[in-house]
Amino acid sequence: MADLFDNPAPDDRDPRDRGAAPRGSASARPAHRPLADRIRPQRLGDVVGQGDVLGPEGPLGAMLAAGSLSSLILWGPPGVGKTTIARLLADQTDREFVQISAIFSGVPELRKLFDAARQRHATGQGTLLFVDEIHRFNKAQQDSFLPHMEDGTILLVGATTENPSFELNAALLSRAQVVVLKRLELSDLELLAQRAERELGRALPLTGEARESLLTMADGDGRAVLNLIEQVMAWKTDHPLGPAELSQRLMRRAAKYDKSGDEHYNLISALHKSVRGSDPDAALYWLARMLEGGEDPRYLARRITRMAIEDIGLADPAAQRHCLDAWAMYERLGSPEGELALANAVIYLALAPKSNASYAAYKGARAEARKTGSLMPPAHILNAPTRLMKEQGYGAGYAYDHDAEDGFSGQNYFPEGMRRPVLYTPVERGFERELKKRLDWFVSQRLKRGG
Repeated sequence: MADLFDNPAPDDRDPRDRGAAPRGSASARPAHRPLADRIRPQRLGDVVGQGDVLGPEGPLGAMLAAGSLSSLILWGPPGVGKTTIARLLADQTDREFVQISAIFSGVPELRKLFDAARQRHATGQGTLLFVDEIHRFNKAQQDSFLPHMEDGTILLVGATTENPSFELNAALLSRAQVVVLKRLELSDLELLAQRAERELGRALPLTGEARESLLTMADGDGRAVLNLIEQVMAWKTDHPLGPAELSQRLMRRAAKYDKSGDEHYNLISALHKSVRGSDPDAALYWLARMLEGGEDPRYLARRITRMAIEDIGLADPAAQRHCLDAWAMYERLGSPEGELALANAVIYLALAPKSNASYAAYKGARAEARKTGSLMPPAHILNAPTRLMKEQGYGAGYAYDHDAEDGFSGQNYFPEGMRRPVLYTPVERGFERELKKRLDWFVSQRLKRGG
């Protein structure tokens, strides 16, 4: 996983120890060091954008001040400084820094690391083991850290872009503190840009508007902005470039979106809540974010239909039909034209009257069904196709509603002896206002007729 300043530190040994290369040979030229590596922070105070975590009142600042650093899980998006923070924590606590990636490491590699850490521990030297992409380890691999964390052989610092609550097992989480790192703001990226300009000895050849566009392209990723800056600084130009020229030369980074990860669930939650909150602009924005990220429009069609059922219900019965029609239109037209049908449905849902009365009534009915088990329906509403069933009282006393006054008998249809629950409570919005009038009438008549 690419992270901010996570390249290895430069080799600072005496060149004579490595042998002299022949004059003029390719190996005599110094290797290129990426800009991100050249301006890597040397102190925790130089890490940008994470003051809430590293400051005196933050979790890491408080731990370091107390001299009691515990194992950590650093959770945050790419390019926010997870690897850098781990390196600097090792320096500040005088521990050996050891880095592995869960993508490329297995149990044999872990055993070797634990053996080496145990030898250091025996001589009084601590080990900070930094595990990148720790969520990619399976449960057994995660469990292998536990005894070495407990006896102090290692201080574990794991890095993950995924929600630890879902990706890491409870035993590991109970022994480590989760520290949430934030996506970098534009002001943080500007600070990195200024550091890069000082390192390179010249200003970016961009207008103010183009500079802002460049920072926006990085999408909160510090490593990305430094890589973009390095590309721009390599251009030969005799005048500052504007936004249009910048866009011609640089491709905008694809938005970070994992269709099976946290972003998938975060964005569909944002879309759903925007619809529920009757905000068509926000709902369209989140729909567009998911489509731009490559989400399957059919998944969105299904979830939009669910919103109509759950949050609008009978306040506007036409909402469900709109969603099904939009779904069918997408299937006929495909992308990108069919996506407009989904956008129309989202706007309709956002502006429709809202009610979860039917959803709540259904959940209440399921709960009642679980509580009452196998209670039989009352005998008077059971059919009696055989003599034995008639003798048992099936159908006796049933009142045919069409023969009753106003077409309503008011009989009880719940099991005998069961307290009558109130499940459906319509709201005074949309079509449910009319349904409420009907329900209130039936309730009053049922009371009059003793049902």
